[in-house]
Amino acid sequence: MTELFKEEILTGDPSLINKDLAPVPQSKRKWGTWNYAALWISMSLCIPTYMLASSLIGGGMNWWQAILTIFLGNTIVLIPMILNGHAGAKYGIPFPVFARASFGTAGANIPAILRAIVACGWFGIQTWIGGSAIYYILRAWAPSLPAISTDSLFPNTVPFICFMAFWLLNMFIVYLGVESIRKLLVFKAIFLPVAALALLFWAISAAHGLGPILHQPSKLYGSSFWKYFFPALTGMVGFWATLSLNIPDFTRYAKSQKAQITGQAIGLAPSMTMFAFIGVVVTSATAIIYGSTIWDPVLLAGKFENKMMVTFAMLAIAISTLATNIAANIVSPANDFSNLSPKKINFKLGGYITGVIGILIFPWKLVADPSGYIFTWLVGYSSLLGPVGGILIADYYFIRRQQLSVNDLYSHKGQFRYNNGVNPKAILALLLGIFPNVPGFLAQVKVIHIENSAQWFKNWAGLYDYAWFVGFFVSGIVYWLLMKNTVTAETLRR
Repeated sequence: MTELFKEEILTGDPSLINKDLAPVPQSKRKWGTWNYAALWISMSLCIPTYMLASSLIGGGMNWWQAILTIFLGNTIVLIPMILNGHAGAKYGIPFPVFARASFGTAGANIPAILRAIVACGWFGIQTWIGGSAIYYILRAWAPSLPAISTDSLFPNTVPFICFMAFWLLNMFIVYLGVESIRKLLVFKAIFLPVAALALLFWAISAAHGLGPILHQPSKLYGSSFWKYFFPALTGMVGFWATLSLNIPDFTRYAKSQKAQITGQAIGLAPSMTMFAFIGVVVTSATAIIYGSTIWDPVLLAGKFENKMMVTFAMLAIAISTLATNIAANIVSPANDFSNLSPKKINFKLGGYITGVIGILIFPWKLVADPSGYIFTWLVGYSSLLGPVGGILIADYYFIRRQQLSVNDLYSHKGQFRYNNGVNPKAILALLLGIFPNVPGFLAQVKVIHIENSAQWFKNWAGLYDYAWFVGFFVSGIVYWLLMKNTVTAETLRR
């Protein structure tokens, strides 16, 4: 029996509980305000954050439009982040267990797997970035190697081999266990801010000051700006839509509600905005220095003429990416997959499953261009996760008034059994939240062409620009209407 079970009196069904899913007892909750601030600072300082900002420049925004969009997106997503984090801090439960209250003891696997699949995609993207860094080290010393091409379904051979080598390194870290990543996280926390500042000073110097950079005009005017802004804002919200769901995986260790609320408020929006500013400045500078916008930092570092500088920069990117990948994209999906079968799936197996799906998601195609990265990937998965967030918040705050029976969360016979472990009302609300965004997504991936469609259908497809918001509010309101008379005061007191 683990130490957790010794301290927490809990009678649970073996098919619903293991040491990773059990509530964290109060004596083990030691995360304070600065732990959460540091968590977000560390998570924000990653290559995809840089790419997020610079992709907006690539899409035509100027520097302040891009920064404002990122700040607004992260301020918006902070709200569900804090609201969902409340349950973790109060009851010490992870996300898959929290989802049982609204979806049912078995139905919770649906939002858990939706979230896990997205994490697999992020794992694949980070692994592709790390593999590309390794390739550019080789290319610095063997200039005859061709540039990376993602025009076909698979990249050219040597870059793909580098990708698989970096993937194997990630799987080896999973095999060793999460503890093995601690030193890499320390390295990242120290080195990446220094490297980012060095890149910023290089951009300012090479572009002959901040003036030419900040005077780069916007390529978007009038209606074209708003047409780009709203889906871009949705993409910014979507960037952390994953964590806004599974934030209980982290807040379950909080000393208090104040610690998780204040820490997240301090850490998320400011650190994302500051690091994004570096990405914006450097990307704007590339248009001046090289005559074209380079939004991928790995590709940019590959243009440096000094071989040792390229090697050093790429090695730093690879190590930093490795640390982020394990910390941000393995821990949470491992819990989600474990929830499928707690007796059979542990952390390592969940990590291996994440790794395999991360390849099958074709990450090199997701980050091949700014429009694909934002409008297909970020906005697309936000249309799935927004509805889940709406249901979780509606259930916890408006239906159950922040009161959960912890024992029932781990029992097939408690109030969360619903119909054979599934709450059909939550499933219906989820589907109704996803449905409005389907035409827009199909149009985005070119499955359907709406140019010659009726105006009403074009308007419907246009809802995709607001995918997360549409899904969040539709599912949340529908769930509240369906459930408002089914949970009694007596149920809440159990």
